[in-house]
Formats: sequence, C-alpha cells, structure tokens
Amino acid sequence: MSETIPSGVYDAILFDLDGVLTPTAEVHMRAWSEMFNGYLATVPGQAPYTDSDYFAYVDGKPRYDGVRDFLTSRGITLPEGTPDSDPAEESVCGLGNRKNDAFNAVLERDGVAPYPGSLAFLEATKEDYKFAVVSSSKNAPAVLAAAGLSGYFAVIVDGRVAAENGIPGKPAPDTFVRAAELLDSTPATSIVVEDAISGVQAGATGDFGLVIGVDRGVGEDALRAAGADVVVPDLGDIEVAR
Repeated sequence: MSETIPSGVYDAILFDLDGVLTPTAEVHMRAWSEMFNGYLATVPGQAPYTDSDYFAYVDGKPRYDGVRDFLTSRGITLPEGTPDSDPAEESVCGLGNRKNDAFNAVLERDGVAPYPGSLAFLEATKEDYKFAVVSSSKNAPAVLAAAGLSGYFAVIVDGRVAAENGIPGKPAPDTFVRAAELLDSTPATSIVVEDAISGVQAGATGDFGLVIGVDRGVGEDALRAAGADVVVPDLGDIEVAR
C-alpha cells in the first residue's frame, strides 16, 4: 500500500543511509555480530549477541555509543580507549574499530547497490526537494560512492562530521538539524527518513515536519512508537502529490 506526501509543504528530505538508501545495514549487522560474538566468547557466562541486541542497543547510533550501550546491557565495563585505539585492544573504541575493520573488508569485497525503490524515489523527487544524508556511520561517503549515489547529495552529515564538530549523534536530533541548516531549510519544512528507532526518535524530538519510518526489520509498531508519522516497507511505496 502506497503513502502520499503533499507537495509544496516541505523543501528538504534528510535520509539515513544504511537500511534506507542502501542495504549496508545488513553488512553492519554481520560485522557487529562477528565482532561482539568473538569478544563475548572470551567473557565467561555471556550469552551470544543476537539481532535483537542490534536493534535494541546498536542500530542507528554512533559506533562507540553502540558498543558502550550493548556492553552496559550485559553488565560489562571496559576502558573507553581513544578513536586511535588498536582494534585488538579491549576497550570501547578498540571494539568499535574492530567492527569498522570488518565492515570495510566486506564493503571492499562485495560492494553495495542501492535499494531499487530508494533509487526510484530519488529520481522521482530530485526536482522537488533538496537532499542530505544524515548517518551515524563514518563510512557514508565511501558507501555512497560505492553505490553510485554521491551525485544526489550536496550535504552529508555523517559520524566523522559530527565528531569533528562536537554534534551529538542520534537519538539526539542535532545531526538532522545541522543538515537542514546546510540545505538552507528548517526542521519544520524537512522530512526525515529513517529505519532505526534511534533515528526516528531524533526526527520526532527535533519537531521535523514529517518522519517516515522504513521498516527493514524493526517493525511498524516499534517505529510508530518511536515517533514515525508514516511507516512503509520500502521508499518505492512513497508518492508525492503534485
């Protein structure tokens, strides 16, 4: 069933990347699973990491926040480390860097293609809206390039930009707010498109004009509870009234 958004009300669309434009969320999920389960195997009494842990503690968040929140859920405390920590180091940043190495290896080996429905949506709406990508990942430019999508986005606010500028990550709305500013737009006239609970929460708490949830596995009820105004299984199910 398709959903329709009105024309002339909004001037910008702010897209999450992984799971919204490209299926890199699946690559991230595999990389997180490999990293966490490899680590947990060295910790006595710990059950394996599961996809449920990903959706509850990791999905959509900056990498080190995801590590920290998952470890907290298991009652594990590690040193913080630094962004330059060796991936072999047992620290929050070390584990985060270990996961990033696994992600980049898969991306380089297998590449990535955009979701067909998302590419069709970009093509259908590129004359109507200004576009930005807002991603917690520090790999956003590489993923966009690999997927052939770089030309659609004049603005990218990713994990690297957030870290360099001291911008809080999702579920805080600040990265989306910054993207709207860079597009000379406002939250009230911008649409947020997200597949993660933390990203939907960011759009809702930031009072954005419309928050679209893309259900890639979280579930419609969970996305609506987080603040999504509209939930669709694919961006190909969104139409713009003209």
